[in-house]
Amino acid sequence: MRTPLWRFWDFSNYFSFNSRCLSVMASCPSEAPNFKSHIWCGAIMTEVLDLQELLLSCVKNKSARNGKICHGKVIHYGLQRDVLTSNILINMYSKCGLVDFARNVFDRMPERSIVSWNTIIGAYTQLGEEEEALKLFMQMQREGTTPSVFTLSSILCACATKLAICETKQLHALALKSALIANVFVGTAVLDVYAKCKLIKDACNVFDGMPERSAVTWSSMVAGYVQNNLYEEALVLFHRAQKMGMEQSQFTLSAALSACASLASVIEGTQVHAVIIRIGFVSNIFVAASLINMYAKCGSIEEAYFIFSGVDVKNVVVWNAMISGFARHAQLMEAMILFEKMHQMGAYPNEITYVSILSACSHVGLVEQGRTYFDLMMRDKNVEPNVLHYSCMVDLLGRAGLIHESWDLIKSMPFDATASMWGSLLASCRNRGNFELAQIAAERLFEIEPQNAGNHVLLSNTFAANKRWEEVARTRKHLKDSGIKKEMGKSWIEVKDKVHTFIVGEGSHPRIAEIYAKLEDLADDMKKLDYKIEMAHDLHDVEEDQKEDLLKHHSEKLALAFGLIILPPGAHIRIKKNLRICGDCHSFMKLASRITRRNIIVRDTNRFHHFSGGSCSCRDFW
Repeated sequence: MRTPLWRFWDFSNYFSFNSRCLSVMASCPSEAPNFKSHIWCGAIMTEVLDLQELLLSCVKNKSARNGKICHGKVIHYGLQRDVLTSNILINMYSKCGLVDFARNVFDRMPERSIVSWNTIIGAYTQLGEEEEALKLFMQMQREGTTPSVFTLSSILCACATKLAICETKQLHALALKSALIANVFVGTAVLDVYAKCKLIKDACNVFDGMPERSAVTWSSMVAGYVQNNLYEEALVLFHRAQKMGMEQSQFTLSAALSACASLASVIEGTQVHAVIIRIGFVSNIFVAASLINMYAKCGSIEEAYFIFSGVDVKNVVVWNAMISGFARHAQLMEAMILFEKMHQMGAYPNEITYVSILSACSHVGLVEQGRTYFDLMMRDKNVEPNVLHYSCMVDLLGRAGLIHESWDLIKSMPFDATASMWGSLLASCRNRGNFELAQIAAERLFEIEPQNAGNHVLLSNTFAANKRWEEVARTRKHLKDSGIKKEMGKSWIEVKDKVHTFIVGEGSHPRIAEIYAKLEDLADDMKKLDYKIEMAHDLHDVEEDQKEDLLKHHSEKLALAFGLIILPPGAHIRIKKNLRICGDCHSFMKLASRITRRNIIVRDTNRFHHFSGGSCSCRDFW
């Protein structure tokens, strides 16, 4: 029995094609030329098949060195004109990351099948060279080759990475014209690109019109809603997929958990967690990281750590999720311990790790520790410092009152300052009364985000905090004249799968009378502890009694009162706020936690505040 030649890697003995064929020819009788021809052709076919088999082995093992040796023999035998052999070569070089070699083979082919185009276009897409992939697709169109399902799916992936809206619409039209849009792979690719390009309505239209949907289709649509900040819609679709018995993948579950995290919906998140346990995805490290992130963002940092501790093999994503969670809850010591353990376990930090640890230092106000980590990152050859790391340092220095050092860092860094940096500097100037730098930061903010009313309000508050009412009036007039709408302060509390929303001076809630009465009772109890409303935290130029009314009915106080009414004794009260919690509300929550003996958790735009026994986890630094 003949042993296949691909099993041998001794190429010096393997390639004896010419001598073997001549030997066969010499042994044949001269009066049987046809027989000689058949033997000759049989020998060639055997060698060709063996060579192709060997090339396929190189593809499987991603062996570029052996593949190049085979390529040499392909040229030697003149087999580069064979379409199948050339396609295998293109595939081999592509899988080995040598796209230039693959393109060289492709360009030299006298004849190309659809497989040739698909392979080289797919190679460019996978290696992140989307422009070349699009150019090849257009060349393919000009040469009259009809694209297949694979071609369209592949080139749409390139559009998704490049966020090429115009090209995507053209490809969508081509898919409709060629009736390929009904294919589940093409339809999924189209809706995925639309979602990533923020064209979520177009994505929905494609999804609704698909005659067949796979698990990947549902996953892409759920993820698309999350990418477009439509978290409630994502969860509705997730539950719809559940009712239909659709198979849940790690991607669908991670997207659903991300939606729960963004909504701070711990009840929904716990239900998704139950689904994960039931179908056996708990051990999946990406799902575990999403669970950690969800619980941390919902204020359940203990539950997040419980999930983290149960992951046997932790990758950098899992470590980052937990360190980030501790940072968000201002638990710097725990974040620092994990950072050290990460090193000990051989999981080296990346850019995200350093952002989390620097953010933790900023929230606690530990400047020297932040400088130490920043210097460590700058010396780490595996990490490329980016604008987020500098943004953390700008925030850290500004919060600590080192405004001029923060300003010097902005001027010296190798990046253009972001809106986040200027906003951080402006907030620091407000706290320290530095009007000169405040004006500079505000002007830069107005240039970067002209439609963001919050920037105008921040500048106005900087003046108001120091009773410079003329500047306040001028700033607010400019805001009014510009027509930019100021974001209204809101707070949410979730009770029994229902979200209750409150705004300052709320009057529409069905239990608002009870809520106001509860607030009055709390205020009476607080007066016994010498609590007084901190008027300085209302920055309106109005009379003192008006300020008092505005402050005592802030949205988070209303949400707290409702939570005390509706939730059973001892239950944690979790509140989400769309703006930074003010100083008076912060003091109010501390005393409320002492009087009611409740744990109160408030998540504002900056961080979590855990109020318990009359104190806050932020130690009054936020």
